[in-house]
Amino acid sequence: MSGVLREFRSFDRPIQLLQVNQAGINLGFYMLMPYLAQHLSSGAGLAAWTIGLVLGLRNLSQQGMFLIGGTLADRLGYKPLIMLGCALRTAGFALFGLTTSLPLLIVAAVVTGFAGALFNPAARAYLAVAAGERKVAAFAVFNVFYQGGILLGPLVGIVLLKTGFTAVCLSAAAIFAVLTVLQGCCLPARRGPAGKEQPVLRDWRMAFRDRAFVSFAAAMIASYALSYQMYLALPLEVQRLGGGESGVTALYAISALLGIAGQVRLTGWCSARWTRGQAISRGLVLMGIAFLPPAAAAHLSLPPGWAMAPVVLCTLLLTLGTLVAFPFEMATIADMAGDRLIGTYYGLYNLLSGVGILAGNLLSGALLDSSRATGLAGLPWLLLAVTGAASAAAVRRLDRRHRLSPTGRVALAGLDSE
Repeated sequence: MSGVLREFRSFDRPIQLLQVNQAGINLGFYMLMPYLAQHLSSGAGLAAWTIGLVLGLRNLSQQGMFLIGGTLADRLGYKPLIMLGCALRTAGFALFGLTTSLPLLIVAAVVTGFAGALFNPAARAYLAVAAGERKVAAFAVFNVFYQGGILLGPLVGIVLLKTGFTAVCLSAAAIFAVLTVLQGCCLPARRGPAGKEQPVLRDWRMAFRDRAFVSFAAAMIASYALSYQMYLALPLEVQRLGGGESGVTALYAISALLGIAGQVRLTGWCSARWTRGQAISRGLVLMGIAFLPPAAAAHLSLPPGWAMAPVVLCTLLLTLGTLVAFPFEMATIADMAGDRLIGTYYGLYNLLSGVGILAGNLLSGALLDSSRATGLAGLPWLLLAVTGAASAAAVRRLDRRHRLSPTGRVALAGLDSE
C-alpha cells in the first residue's frame, strides 16, 4: 500500500479529490444496492416483476443517458456535472429509504441512475484532462480507490442493516451529500478544450463518425460482457457448487483486494514494457483465459475441497486482466478524443459498454440454461474464452495500424471539417 499512497500523493489536489470521490461514490452505492432487491421484496412487498422493473429502470436510466451526461460535461464544465450527479444520488438514495410506494420507487431508481450518467463521464474526463501525460498512472490509482469502495460498501451496509434498511439508505445518501459539498468547496472548476458553439448533434456526429474510436469501443464491448460475469455466471456457478452467499461475497472480496494491492505496481510494470495497445490486448487475453478453468472443470468430478478452485482461478485471472487493461483503456479514450469532446467520448463509450453488458448477460444466461439441459456444461465458458481472444485480436489489429494513438490517426482528421 505504500506504493499506492506514494503515487496518490504525487498528484495535484484536484486529482486526489477525484480519486477519493470515487471511493466515496462506490462506498455509498455498494452499501445499498446489494440489499435493495431483498428490501423491495420483503420490506416493500413488491412482486418479482416489479423488482425487476425498478432495478432495470435504474440501469437503463444510467446506461442510456451516459452520452447526454458526457455532452453536458463538455458544455457546462466537469465540476457542475459531478456535483449535480452526487446531489441527485443523495435524493434518490434517501427516497429509497423513505417510501415503499412503487411510483416513488421508480422515481428514485430513475434519479439514481441518471445521477451516475452525470458524474461518471464528467469525473473521468476531468481526471484525464488534469492528469495530462500521467493519465495511465492517475487511472491506476483511481481504480484502487474504486475497488476500495466496492470492498467496504457491502461490509458497511450489512452492519447498518441491523438498524434497518432506512438507515442504510440515509447513510448512503449522507455520503453523497458530503461529496457534493466537498467538491463544491475544494474542486476547482475545469472545462475541457472543446467549445460549446456548435450544435449538440454535430458533436455527436463527430464522435459516431470517428471510425477509429468506434472501432475501439466496439472491440472493447466484449471486455465488459466478460467482466460482468462476476455478477452473473460466476455467482450462479458458486451457487451450483453449494458455496452460497458467503462464497459469492468471498469472490468479490478476492477481486477487490487484488485490485487494491496490485493495481499500481502492475500498471507500472506494464508501462515499462508494453505500449498501451499491447497492454489492453494482453489484458483481454487474460480475461479470455480466465474462463478456461471452469470450462475444463465442467465435466470433471472434483473432490469437495477442490470444487471451487476453478471459479476462484477464474476470478483471479479475470480481475488481473481487467487491472492490466483498465488504466490504458481509459487513457486511450481521452487521447482519441484529442482536443475535442472528452466527456462526449467517455459518455458514448459507456453507452456502448452498457449495450455490451446487456447483450452479454442475455447470451451468457441463455447459454448457461441451454447447456445444462443439453449436457454441454463447458460450452458457455469456452465461448466466453473465445470472445476474449477475439476482442484482444481486434484491439491488437487497431494498435498495429496505429489507430489508437492521436499521431497515427491523420486519415481521420478530415472528419472535423465535414
